[in-house]
This record gives sequence, structure tokens and C-alpha cells, in this order.
Amino acid sequence: MSADRQAEGAQRFDRAGEALVDRLASLYGERGDFAEWLGDLCQALGTLAVARPHDLAALDRQRESRPDWFIEQRMLGYSAYVDRFGGTLAGVAGRIPHLARLGVDYLHLLPFLRARSGDSDGGFAVASFDEVEPAYGSMADLEALTAQLREAGISLCSDLVLNHVADDHAWARAAMAGDADKRAFFHVFADRARADAYEATLGEVFPQAAPGNFTHVPAMGGWVWTTFYPFQWDLNYAHPPVFAEMAQAMLRLANRGVEVFRLDSAPFLWKRPGTNCLNQPEVHVVLAALRACATLVAPGVLLKAEAIVPVEQVMPYFGEGDRRGQECQLAYHSGLMASAWAALAEGDAALPRQLLARTPATPPGTGWITYVRCHDDIVWNVLRPLVESAGGDFHQRIGRAAAFLEGRVPGSFARGAAFQAGDDDAIHGSNGMAAALVGLPDDPHVAPDPAAVRRFVLMHALALWVGAVPLLYMGDELGQGNNADPADRGRIAADGRWLQRPHLSAAAMAALEQQRGVPATTFAALRALVAARRRPGFPAREAVQVVDAGHPGLLALRRGPGALALFHFGREPVAVDLAALGLPADARGAISSGVEDTGRLRTLAPWATLWIIPEREPGDA
Repeated sequence: MSADRQAEGAQRFDRAGEALVDRLASLYGERGDFAEWLGDLCQALGTLAVARPHDLAALDRQRESRPDWFIEQRMLGYSAYVDRFGGTLAGVAGRIPHLARLGVDYLHLLPFLRARSGDSDGGFAVASFDEVEPAYGSMADLEALTAQLREAGISLCSDLVLNHVADDHAWARAAMAGDADKRAFFHVFADRARADAYEATLGEVFPQAAPGNFTHVPAMGGWVWTTFYPFQWDLNYAHPPVFAEMAQAMLRLANRGVEVFRLDSAPFLWKRPGTNCLNQPEVHVVLAALRACATLVAPGVLLKAEAIVPVEQVMPYFGEGDRRGQECQLAYHSGLMASAWAALAEGDAALPRQLLARTPATPPGTGWITYVRCHDDIVWNVLRPLVESAGGDFHQRIGRAAAFLEGRVPGSFARGAAFQAGDDDAIHGSNGMAAALVGLPDDPHVAPDPAAVRRFVLMHALALWVGAVPLLYMGDELGQGNNADPADRGRIAADGRWLQRPHLSAAAMAALEQQRGVPATTFAALRALVAARRRPGFPAREAVQVVDAGHPGLLALRRGPGALALFHFGREPVAVDLAALGLPADARGAISSGVEDTGRLRTLAPWATLWIIPEREPGDA
């Protein structure tokens, strides 16, 4: 190791070492073996730091000098399954020109590590953190892909499934074989009464497909905690070796070129009797300690919290108090996504307006992941506190919105489907691709209805305006509809989320190349949004502020003194006086979808979007 690398390591330890020790001591310091265990962990971190490849170490240095580099860069994310996007990791590399043409510089590949044999919850039941799913390639292929992506200016994001491993992971197999240490990696109750005591205050993630939170495993002689599916065993973070193993697994992947980690199922990590075992204080200590480990070994890496909970519960994942800004750099704004879909269904912008008004600014060097759709359902419960705090009946109001998006309301343009609901009146989640939910046609060669295109632009424009890193979902750039592949019929029947997990359509890609139909329209619309967001005047570092536009269908959002966006969720045209909103009456729109200039006023058609962006950011030369 060179003297320069040693000096860097010493500086990083001065900056993050004390924080790491403090955080781990608060979790495990009362254990008699804490000092020995901590010493072993620090030695392992040092070994990983020495092994950090030179090109990644150079990237670390570059990013350390500007911690908000990902905000400054105005990143655009894209999320996809390996097999559905490129077939293999090598096939994903072949899609880099497509991503570059769209403007993507952040690629989230959904689980690609070796998963459980058989059902694996879409790869989220991980059997090994050190192997790629054989059908996708090898670790050598992963390293080759990350190198190609870096060359193209694209950062790879990988899922790190924190809460659980598959029941055929080596730790689980060792536990079933009688290894006492590995048994301690899991929560196992010989007495069902203890499981029932926890169950009394727990929710259910999959109430229809996998009810309950515990699974009887004869080989373990009791009930194993399984929050998600019976084959996904929750890890016991009160046992220090679990933290050490997971931190090292993350950093080994970082040394292979992964630049962002989506910390899957983060809210579930700590269990406490009498609670819902979500968002416990120790969860944030665990994540802050993981961040300190990354700072010591791979400081160019970003951590992203997958906390699909109400916005008030998400804010702590950025770090609070003496950990402010020292937990995750990124977190999903699932509330914005759900509220926007509800607004589209209601024809009223009240919910996103209220949500953004009560969303605090994130700490410096952190920001929101915003998105329109993803591989999961629209989780409606993230809106419950918002609806109920305004005196509304959550079940009735969100039930109506869900029914609209699921095509169960006369006159609905949407073609979604309910998720994990036993009857039409239950509210859990809604499924469907963005194109199907906004009413774009399934046939890629058909000329799309202009109103459906405006709805498509509206939803994506809101995500791109608000987020630090807006995330597109695979196929949305092509206006691709719900998964209708006969080969996936059984999957969809068992887990409705497969409705939004189609293969990237060859027909849609061909239509895009021919500049025909829906794909040409949606791709061009997204490219225009990306280009506008990357204008020098777009104030990426400025917080979003809600402005009263005087109309229930209008959502008006300011960023900085000169940038304003209007999003019209209403179903009737509305006239807007820009001067009344503090802008020149002749201000030109960087994005104008469904907007007619009528002199002093701008007339916004139903589902119209208008972005006004100054020529330069305030303070620029």
C-alpha cells in the first residue's frame, strides 16, 4: 500500500473511525467480547481498504472533495431487472447505448446476486452475497459491467437485502445443521407463545400470499421470524457478527465496482416487543454505522434507504441529531409517488400539495429518490397519516383513488389491478405499468391519445422536478404496458407485482428506432425533460417550495427565486397569470405540455405541465 493511500486511510479514520466506534458501542458495547469483536471488524475493514482497486480509489478522492456530487450532476436513474432488460450482465452492457441516449447516469439493477433455488421473491431471497445468479453470469462479468458503465459515466446501484437471507443461504443451512453461532444469526422461538406475543403488534407485508410473520421450521426446532415470505429468514442485528458480515458483504461488492447500495427492507432490522418492529431507533444506528464503514473503505459509495413508510418516518434515514446527514445520502419519496397517483385519480392536486408542504428540507449532501413506478406496487398506506391528519377517511378516499387506477370506476382511463386484497373494498396496493395507468395504448405502433401523453408527461415531470435523483423504470421510456407474457401468467397470479415486470419489448424498441407510435412519443418526452433539468439554470441544490396557485387542480412548485413548475391534475382547462406567481408574464417555458400562450395568461389543458427555468442558477457567472 502506497504512503499516499496510507495517509488517506488515516485521514478517513480520523473523520469516521470515532463515529463508527461510538455507534457500534451503543449497540453492542455491553457485551464482554465487544473490544475483541471490534478489533476484528476494524482489521477486516483495513484489509478491504487495502484491496480497493486504484481506479475506484481515485473516484473516491474525486467525490470526497464534493460530497453532493450526485446532486450537482443532476443524475438520472433507471431501474431494471437483469433478465428482463438484457438477459445477462453482458447483455446489460449491450444496452448502455440505449441508456446513454436517454441520459441515464445511474443504473439500478434489481437483485442479481445468487438467489434461492425455486421461488426467490424476484431475487430478494439472497443465497449468497458473493456470487452472481448463474443465469446472469459471474462476478467477473459484474466487474466487467461496472467498468463499462463507469467508462460511460454511469454508476451501478445494487440491492443489499439487509433484513433477511434465503433459507438456503449458508448461514441458514449451518443453523439447521446445529451451528449455535449461525442459529444466533436468526430469531428463533421454540415456543409459539413468544411469536404470538410479537405477532399481536406486527403488520403483514403480504397479507394474502404470506400471512403472519413466523414460519415453523422443524430443523430449527421452532418458529423462525419471516417478515416477508416463509423462505426469507430475518437476520438478528442484536448479534454483532450479523452486522460485521453484512458490512463486509457490502464493501466486497463496492470493491467490485458497485457505487450505490439500495438498502432493501431497512425499517425492519430491529425487533422490540410491543411495537410494530419498524423504524426502531437502533435501525438508524445500524445504518449510520454502515455509512461509517463505507466512509472508511469506499467513500465514493452512496447508500439509499428503501423505507416505504410515511414521509415523517423517512426523514430519520438521512440522519438526525448528532447523526444528521450521516446515515443515508438518498431515500425514496414513496409518499410523493403515491400522492401523485391519487391526485391523477381525483383530478385534484391537494394530496401532493399537502405532502410537499410538510416535507422538510433534507440535510446538506442528501436528497430524494423520486419515481413514477417501480417493480413494486403503489403502497397506499404511506398516505394514511396525511389523509387522516386532514380529517379524511383514509379507507374511503384512497379506496376511491385505488378503484379508479384499477379500472373499477366508470370512465377511468387506467388499467391497473389491486394487490394483496381479498375483495374489491380492501386497500393494500395497486399494480400496473405507468403507461397502463395513464391510459396509453398497449400496441406500440398506435398513435397515442394526446391526453394520455400529457398524463404521462405530468407524472414524470413531477418526479424530475422534485427529486435529487429521479428514477425511471424499465419500459416506461417506451410507454410499455402491463406484462401480458403468457409465460408469466402463473407468476402474475401468485404475485400481482409481476404485472409491472415485463421484458423490455423488442417491438417497442423497433418502433422507437423507426420513430413510430407510443415509444417515439414517450422517449422524446423524457429526453426533453432530462435536457431541461440539465440546463445551467436548473437550481438542483434549492429546496422545493409549494406555491398557492389558486386552483385545486394546480400544483405549483418553486425551486429558488426564478424556477417555477406548474402541474395541472384537474380535468378542465385553467388560465394562469404568471405575473401573479412572481414571474415575468412573457417567461418562456423550458417544458410546455398542453399549455397555450394566450397573451398575459397561460391556458393549461387538463394534465398540462409547464416548467419555467432561468438561464443560469443564481450566483453563477
